[in-house]
Amino acid sequence: MRKFTHDLIERNIGLMLVLVILTISVGGLVEIVPLFFQKSTTQAVQGVKPYTALQLAGRDIYLREGCYGCHSQMIRPFRAETERYGHYSVAGESVYDHPFQWGSKRTGPDLARVGGRYSDTWHKDHLTDPRSVVPESNMPAYPWLLKASVDGAGMAPRMRAMQTLGVPYTAEDIAKASDDVAGKSEMEALIAYLQVLGTAIKNKN
Repeated sequence: MRKFTHDLIERNIGLMLVLVILTISVGGLVEIVPLFFQKSTTQAVQGVKPYTALQLAGRDIYLREGCYGCHSQMIRPFRAETERYGHYSVAGESVYDHPFQWGSKRTGPDLARVGGRYSDTWHKDHLTDPRSVVPESNMPAYPWLLKASVDGAGMAPRMRAMQTLGVPYTAEDIAKASDDVAGKSEMEALIAYLQVLGTAIKNKN
């Protein structure tokens, strides 16, 4: 009978594949499962509220336009990061985000604390023509957001979907969702979303 040695594993690709999958599975469970039972990752920090209908619409536009491809929403706990962007990100800020926007991709500035940093007018100008306010910017322009209207009919189903994922929307929130976004442009929705990012922690401090 052949001994179960490292040499045997390297020569048997099927066996190696099984052991690699087993190792990754066990390691993943050990890393991930405890997070489901830690309050710091499952409960919202004080001051964090579910997105309003307009903010939720803005978040959907943020995802649709691929803004996450260049802007992370995760400030690391390093001095260079916190001095530039503010308090480091904590999991409790993102409990109502599905999917959350944490990540390491950062072509443009991190947006985790952008809420309240600039005026609505600044955001409007920046999104319409980025180089009009930041000459060195390589960000694309999004002028069509000014003319596109938020789909009010689609908001209630979106909020119900979020509700099934644990976001505490009430029946009243869902019922008035369409009215809350009536007549609003996609630009207004996106700005409303950007203006709320990170404000719970900023206001708390």
